[in-house]
Amino acid sequence: MRKSIFFFALLTIHLFACQEQNPVVSIETELGTLQVELYEKEAPITVANFLKYVKSGKLNTGEFYRVVTMENQPNNDIKIEVIQGGLGWSDDIVRYDSIPIETTEMTGIKHLDGVISMARSTPGSASSEFFICVGDQPELDFGGLRNLDGYGFAAFGKVVSGMDVVLRIQNSPSEQQFLQPTIKINTAAILGQQFTAYLFLLDV
Repeated sequence: MRKSIFFFALLTIHLFACQEQNPVVSIETELGTLQVELYEKEAPITVANFLKYVKSGKLNTGEFYRVVTMENQPNNDIKIEVIQGGLGWSDDIVRYDSIPIETTEMTGIKHLDGVISMARSTPGSASSEFFICVGDQPELDFGGLRNLDGYGFAAFGKVVSGMDVVLRIQNSPSEQQFLQPTIKINTAAILGQQFTAYLFLLDV
């Protein structure tokens, strides 16, 4: 009986801790693993959308395919540095519905070094594609000049481990911003879920 109470207490403490902490997603690529903390309270719609792709396993077939550096955007007056990934742009890919844009003015999450954000065309068109900032990128914030509409992009988390992997991806061979070859995402998973499930299965 005491043993059962002890393990129940451990499980309760673990579940409480998970509720208090931001979710962290581990993204394992061909060049290494990076971990991204997601700011669920600040950007709930964007985080829920990203986690949907993670939980469904769709990101396990994704890739990093684009790098934007200071050297490969000669036609842009406002230059940025990011790596971009997701499911890609094929018409055959099944995506979830696009989501409303949670601007940096709404969330307070600025596009600083290592911040993850949603790629888009028009405001409210983001779905499965995302990018990670290399260095601070204020022109991607609300009111920034990278996009003429002025809405910026929806930042929703930050790399907390693996920026060296981000830099390796950025420095991989590319042609006109597109990686040659692309860097595949092997797995994407929320950290901590396996441990919680294990405690449920203990015979106490």
